[in-house]
Amino acid sequence: MRAVYIAAFGPPEGIEIREVPEPVRPASSQVLVRVNAVGLNRADLLQVAGKYPPPPGYSPNIPGLEFAGEIADVGPDVSSWKIGDRVFGIVAGESQAEYLLTDETLVARIPENLSFTAAAAVPEAFITAHDAIFTVGGLREGDDLLIHAVGSGVGLAALQVAKAKGATVTGTSRTAEKLEKCKAFGLDHAIANKGNDFAEQLMAKTGGKGADVILDLVGAAYFEQNLASLALRGRLVLVGLTAGNTAEFNLGSLMRKRAQIIGTVLRARTNEEKALATRLFADEILPLLASGSVRPNVDRVFAAEDVISAYNYLGSNESFGKVVIEF
Repeated sequence: MRAVYIAAFGPPEGIEIREVPEPVRPASSQVLVRVNAVGLNRADLLQVAGKYPPPPGYSPNIPGLEFAGEIADVGPDVSSWKIGDRVFGIVAGESQAEYLLTDETLVARIPENLSFTAAAAVPEAFITAHDAIFTVGGLREGDDLLIHAVGSGVGLAALQVAKAKGATVTGTSRTAEKLEKCKAFGLDHAIANKGNDFAEQLMAKTGGKGADVILDLVGAAYFEQNLASLALRGRLVLVGLTAGNTAEFNLGSLMRKRAQIIGTVLRARTNEEKALATRLFADEILPLLASGSVRPNVDRVFAAEDVISAYNYLGSNESFGKVVIEF
């Protein structure tokens, strides 16, 4: 089968499409998926650079954290799926190939209104967003949510599901054009954040209250301003570290607000934890996708043979939403 293969760790020019052995027949509760399309993520860029290896058991040379395709075979104990079912999901690696093996509990049914290409833009963004702001962050109807990098794949997913659940959403971006596009997805307040000085603006937009939940996809550079932006008993949920992983702050400000700082990641979780996140996503978000209340945003689609261009495009920070590779 064809697979995206990291022949040399470093810049994306070290990637190639290579013929590799197909997975063996699924065992027990596994399913074999014929992959039609995959979403590209910043974690893939880091893996290509040699900075984010997958967990044990996954090849460091074949990246990929999400997929959309159809069931090609099922293990003897599988009862939930049959050959031909259209499914998507998250994995810890190796999704950027024509076939993959995964557990039956880690896939969800693709709504009929979504193509494979559109579906490939869903799992990592929407499962991450739902888990971070609701399961971890405890966002409730009527809360104020602040999303950094709101024009990213996870940012747009979080914006939509939060609005669908009755929250008020403020988003930051360094690109005014992306903020303008986000208004079509329901963004209530926009902050063009060029100097990491968003707290005063956020407080003004929330009437001095601050954010009940902050979804931070950026990291250390925003940390001090994040604490200043939190409401009383607010929750700061850290998902990304693109702007650094070390921050110094005044513990007193955290104590006065009785605030919480919560770090979260999907890739390193056990299959049982991922299965729970997938089930909650299927229960609460799939109906919204099926009705069109929320939708994946595919920025650009690349053929597998043009994978280097896809990686370079994502790394340029020009994308709005998801970059998808078709097999």
